Amino acid sequence: MNIKIIKINKDIARVIINEPKTYNSLSFKNLNDLIRIFKRLDKDRKIKVIILEGAGKGFSAGHNLNEVNGLKKREKYQKLFNLCSKLMLQIVEGRKPVIAKVHGAAYAAGCQLVASCDLAYSTNDALFATPGVNIGLFCSTPMVAVSRKINRKSMMKMLLTGEPIKANYAKEIGLINGFFSKSKLNSEVLKIAKKISSKSNLTIKIGKQAFYKQLEMPLKKAYAYTSRMMTLNMMSMDAREGISAFIEKRKPKWKNK
Repeated sequence: MNIKIIKINKDIARVIINEPKTYNSLSFKNLNDLIRIFKRLDKDRKIKVIILEGAGKGFSAGHNLNEVNGLKKREKYQKLFNLCSKLMLQIVEGRKPVIAKVHGAAYAAGCQLVASCDLAYSTNDALFATPGVNIGLFCSTPMVAVSRKINRKSMMKMLLTGEPIKANYAKEIGLINGFFSKSKLNSEVLKIAKKISSKSNLTIKIGKQAFYKQLEMPLKKAYAYTSRMMTLNMMSMDAREGISAFIEKRKPKWKNK
């Protein structure tokens, strides 16, 4: 299996791109498998948080250039890039928070994958790049995800030079949330995942959807939309339970309804 799923407990699942020989490339097969797995986990009522990582030396080098070079026809290129976009949208539009756990390199579509996740943490020595310009193939689809996480000047420098950036700078510009030593990364990511999984599944689902939708709206529409979403959230059993638990100084008992 090129993609592995490991359930840490009833709430948290690890998705591992397990193809170190191609640096966990996003081939047709791996993209299809990842889409299928994310859809399945999205429907799994028990799973609350998904951790995405790569096996071997690094996170992901992006598309498999040997595969890309062999496609030749326009429709096959289009199919590949559409499929990659479908995976990114599945992560963003999915109900469950996805945390990227990054080590080694996250390049091109691999960097896009990191940016598409809701949260991202890396090792101290991780590298991030959109290096397509170096091989005559501008990172146009990767920039969609990355440019929505970092500012324009930083994005354009990455795109125009193709140079990798280090973890400390990636955190500074907002591409990742934090970085840790190799020995601590797993435990720190798990700590965050467990904290998120302790919340109401329904509340997280409503909030994640609202977050990404309002970002694309003008200010007035964003307030109108989020007011409707908060009203919808307020009508749930979990909102009433959470407020009651806070007033009564006790832990809430989520029903996810």
